[in-house]
Formats: sequence, C-alpha cells, structure tokens
Amino acid sequence: MLINFFKLLLFKNIRIKMGIHIIGDDTILELKAGDEKAFDRIFHYYYGRLCAFASQYVLDTEYEEIVQDVMMWLWENHESIANEKTLQSLLFTITKNKCLNLVSHRLIKQRVHEKLHDQLKVQFEDPDFYLPGDLMEKLEQAIKNLPQDYREAFELNRFDELTYKEIAHKFDVSEKTIAYRISQALKILRKELKDYLPILIGIL
Repeated sequence: MLINFFKLLLFKNIRIKMGIHIIGDDTILELKAGDEKAFDRIFHYYYGRLCAFASQYVLDTEYEEIVQDVMMWLWENHESIANEKTLQSLLFTITKNKCLNLVSHRLIKQRVHEKLHDQLKVQFEDPDFYLPGDLMEKLEQAIKNLPQDYREAFELNRFDELTYKEIAHKFDVSEKTIAYRISQALKILRKELKDYLPILIGIL
C-alpha cells in the first residue's frame, strides 16, 4: 500500500508538470453553473490526490471506487460549492469519512463473526451442527438496512458493548431514546431474521 501511495503522488506531480494548474475560484464559478469542462479540470486535479489520501486508510482495490463516489457527489452537488478552499476541504473530508465508514463496517463484520463464534463455539465442535452459509450475509445486510440512528445504537450496544447511558452521552440524547432505538432495531431484525432466531440468541 505504501508503494502505491508514492506511485500516486508521482502520478499527481506528473500531471502538474503537464500543465494542470491549481483550481481557482473562476473554475468553481464555472462548476457551479454546471460547466462539464470545469468539472473535468477539477476531476483531473483532485483525483490522484484523493486516491493517494484514501490509500492510507483502505485497500488498494477500494480507494478508486471511493474517490469516484466522491467525485460523483461533487457533480450532483456542484451548485452548493462556495469556493476552492471549501471544495478542497469538502472533498478530503468526504473521502476520509467514506474510508472510515468502510473500515468501521469491516470491524463490525469482524465483531459479528466473533460474537457468533463465541456464542456457538460449543455447537461448532459438534460434528452434527450446521450453520447456514448465508446467515452472516443476511445478518450483515439486515443490520445495514436499519435506519441509521437505530443501526448506530444497536451496533454500539451489541458489538462495542457500550451501555445505554454511554451511547446516550455520545449522541447527546436521553437513555430512553437509545432504549427505544435499540428495541426498534431488535424488532426489525427479529422479523427479518425470524428463521435464524434460535442461532442468533444473544445478539438479537
């Protein structure tokens, strides 16, 4: 990954030497007006930089898709960009957040596996025990599909083992609000995963 990071930096420097100049407010004004050529200049100027930045957080096979998503966001929201300084800050912030979200999802997935393994380790040792191959995929998808506030409260409680009080403090809401969000998350998950409830006792 480190080697790839330096390759991307070199690529960026080559582009600069080839005549790709710093983006100014005039280009931003053109972008705000929906000028595709202005967007193309911005894309080429920032693409390599954002890829190099993202490669510090995620795998080589992942950062390009993240940066492409960021640039798509830029085009869809071009009218809201104020100036070049705002643009640069936004692009790097969004890229970082997308990277961290991906890393967080990977950690959650690992914790789900560990939780299930710890819960079912006795059954795993039983040669007659069968764990449905699609269980993990269905569980991850069901959690991912939860409304964001439900999902965040559920994950922090079940996988990070935070108390309702700690989660409430984190989001600056009441413990009752967190209790409601988690109860609703459980209600949804139990309905979606009703065929697997005997296996998922302890998580759901």
